[in-house]
Parts: sequence; structure tokens; C-alpha cells
Amino acid sequence: MTFNRRDFLKVAGLSAAVGLGGNAAFELIFPGQVDAAEEMKQSPTELTAKRWGMVIDVKKLTPGLRKTITDACHINHNVPTIEPPKNLKWIWEAPFEHVFTEVEQEYLEEAVKESPMLAMCNHCDNPPCVRVCPTKATFRRADGIVMMDMHRCIGCRFCMAACPYGSRSFNFYDPRKYLPDPVPNTAYPTRTKGVVEKCTFCTERLVTGQLPYCVEAAQGAMLFGDMSDAGSAPRKALRSRFSIRRNPGLGTQPQVYYLV
Repeated sequence: MTFNRRDFLKVAGLSAAVGLGGNAAFELIFPGQVDAAEEMKQSPTELTAKRWGMVIDVKKLTPGLRKTITDACHINHNVPTIEPPKNLKWIWEAPFEHVFTEVEQEYLEEAVKESPMLAMCNHCDNPPCVRVCPTKATFRRADGIVMMDMHRCIGCRFCMAACPYGSRSFNFYDPRKYLPDPVPNTAYPTRTKGVVEKCTFCTERLVTGQLPYCVEAAQGAMLFGDMSDAGSAPRKALRSRFSIRRNPGLGTQPQVYYLV
């Protein structure tokens, strides 16, 4: 579906005129284009949870493993390699002080503070990116995963401005020009110029009963599971070790935890 500024104004005007919600207005203007996530039937093998979350054990993340994890995500999601500052990233390395700008624990081990961290979308319980999106291109699923619908994205970048974690990337260029031919993963759709993208906790894998690429590649350094289940791997890990989160004082309730 092609969606431009004129289409956006049509949706906004129709919604205001007849008091429709966003999905109802879209269905009138673009029949049959309601979110696939809302229409998708549950597969017998699908991994489900009340609230998905992740725990990262920073002490297990060697330089080689961090690269393996990043490559697994970016290659399989056809994330192009573009030089900064207009590069795209779903998961990336950054210095400790850039990831944790609010100091939660003054007496952390120096080795932890001096090690690069892996950063990604935090799939917040209270995501500011969702509140500011004018087209519902970014939305939060019932299981807590914050999604991106690239077909609805109009490139306004409000979500990027609202995200306090820098977890979103904008396609300033046509990303397909920076990908190999053929693309690394022909089963995953490539994007277009002018849309925002980010980590989705690999929802395309969860629906087929598989864990996210990063977790599969992490050799136990990343744990993924249902945060509402006290017996899940992430919850067990959080009971055994001290953990921190990124900027918890903002009230976003990030669901990616770091064991330090």
C-alpha cells in the first residue's frame, strides 16, 4: 500500500468528520488493509506470552559474540550497511555511559562500565513512540511488542523524536541500493526510502515457534520469555542477579533488562 501526505490528510479528515478510530478510517479509504497483525490467525506452533521481555547478561558478551548477535539480526532482516550518521541499526554496540545515561548503581564493576553494551528497542510498557505516531504506523501489541507498519509510516519521524533510547532508524536513502543482490534473506521484506524501522523482537519467527535471531545467536547471553511468568528464563535470571534498565526514571517501563 502506498501512503502519502494526501492520503494521511484524507484519513485525518474522515476520522474527525465522522468520529472514526484510526483503523475504521483506514478500512473505509483502503479496504482490506487493516493491520496484518490484527488479522493473523494464531499458528499451532506460535510462541505466545502475556508480556514478552528480554534479559541480557553483559558479562557474557565478548566482542566476538556482540558482533555475531548484531550480524544475525541485521543480515536476516536485510538491514543495509550505510556509513554514520545516516546508518540503520536494529541492535548495536555503544559505550556504557551512552546506553545508561542515568546512573542506577554507583559501585558497578569497572569492567562492566568499560565494556560496550548492546542496545535495542526496549519494547516499553508505556511507549512514547506509540502516542505520537499520527498514522498508527507504530503500535503496541497485546503481548507488549512495539511494532512498525512500514506501509503506514509517512516518515514524519515523530516516533524518533519521542523515543528516549535512540532505538529507531530512518531510511534517508533507498536501502535496497546498499544491500547485496540477492538480498541476504529473501523471506523478509526490504524497506523503502522515507520510512522508520527498528527491532520487532522477531515477530516473524515467534509466529513459527522460533526465538529471535539475536537470542539464538547469543549462546545464553540473551534470555527471552514471558515476563508475567515467574518460571520463565528471564524472570529466573532477574531473581538471581542484580539488573539495571535504561533510564527507568522516565516512566516508559522498558522491558529489556541488563544483568551486571
